[in-house]
Amino acid sequence: MTLTTTSASSPHATVADRVARGKAARAATPRSSHAELPSVPDRADPIEILERQALTRLPDLVPIRYGRMLASPFAFYRGSAAIMAADLAATPRTDLTVQCCGDAHLSNFGVFAAPDRRLVFDLNDFDETLPGPWEWDVKRLAASLMIAAQDNGFRRRDQRQVVLDCIAQYRKTMGEFAGMGNLEVWYARFEIESALEEHADELRPRAARRTRETLAKARRKNSVSAMAKLTHVEGGEPRIIDQSPLIVPLDAMADGAEREAMLGELQRLLEVYCESLPMERRRLVEQFRLVDFARKVVGVGSVGTATWIALLIGPVGDEPLFLQIKEAQASVLEEHLGPAEFDTPGQRVVVGQRLMQAASDIFLGWLTAGREYYGRQLKDGKASAEIEDMLPDGMALYGRMCAWALARAHARTGDRVAIAAYLGSSDTFDQAILAFSQAYAERNERDYNALQAAVEAGRIAVVTGV
Repeated sequence: MTLTTTSASSPHATVADRVARGKAARAATPRSSHAELPSVPDRADPIEILERQALTRLPDLVPIRYGRMLASPFAFYRGSAAIMAADLAATPRTDLTVQCCGDAHLSNFGVFAAPDRRLVFDLNDFDETLPGPWEWDVKRLAASLMIAAQDNGFRRRDQRQVVLDCIAQYRKTMGEFAGMGNLEVWYARFEIESALEEHADELRPRAARRTRETLAKARRKNSVSAMAKLTHVEGGEPRIIDQSPLIVPLDAMADGAEREAMLGELQRLLEVYCESLPMERRRLVEQFRLVDFARKVVGVGSVGTATWIALLIGPVGDEPLFLQIKEAQASVLEEHLGPAEFDTPGQRVVVGQRLMQAASDIFLGWLTAGREYYGRQLKDGKASAEIEDMLPDGMALYGRMCAWALARAHARTGDRVAIAAYLGSSDTFDQAILAFSQAYAERNERDYNALQAAVEAGRIAVVTGV
């Protein structure tokens, strides 16, 4: 396996050469050209794209995915990464490559506990990660802001401003990182509690209070709180509660000797997962024993992939450890950028996450078990923003936070000097991305209406309210 370098053509190029590379990219791909959203005559039917994805997913869960996507144009957008990847492939692109998230919309950022237990804000979904054009992530983020602002009923002026604020923040942050050393960039992270204090005056009192409450709740989210919420005791052992179809425990799939045989096989699969962990973390997991397993429905775009939660118990005080074992498929970007250079999709996700995040979960690992999976902790200090409740000022601040985190991830994995030189100090790129986000919001609305029409015509089955 070869790990592709995503920085400059030469990792030891001089700063002057890297600046020249970025400015030369303007001639090949003018910054203003990013406003373009080509109208492709033979554009693929968006519903066909979703139906092709459904072929590799669990059939009984696909209607739930469609139901969640029907909630709003923004909910549809969350599940449409494959549709947008095809659209982005037709847009102008630079040759400046980074490790892309591949699905950098607003709801794929959030708060979680770093290994040192500090709460950090960062990207938190890497199912589609792949080396690619940095501007694809920026466009997906900007369009998500525009669509969310429209869904929330913002005035046109406020819709424009939240997008412009976000892109300006990305551009300025990339410029700041361009002047930093490699280690300084690598160690940079967004510690949410100190940032909240710094920007408290930008939030309305109610929003500031709700944010503090959310962070306090996040601190309480861990395997102990998950155990209290998700389990009961049966026969002296904790068991995951049946909440079908969203959480289907092992007890609902088998009982008696059959259940024990399944649990034994799952234990062996966990041992395979442990082989992908660094030695010290493998030793940590091996101190726990597996007691239960359940299938779980998560997110919007991920619904239909095989996702499981595993409950392990430690030897002292019945200490719980919840792991999430999530199916990894090919990135939606691979059809347009070429295949990943890893042995399995799970490894692609794990390596991409470690490259892009300032601090990653200590239990990140992968395994193959018929399907491909990656593992991590469940609910470790996690908190997500309530996008649908945001007012313009709050969404503008949140968009700037997302832009900072995205720029830092790109600065770690690409040529930050060349990208900063390409962006420059004017708002030319900002205005272009604003125009793109407006055009894409209109396209997303049409695709959302197409999904509604497909349901009404009986073309696809849908389950709502779950």
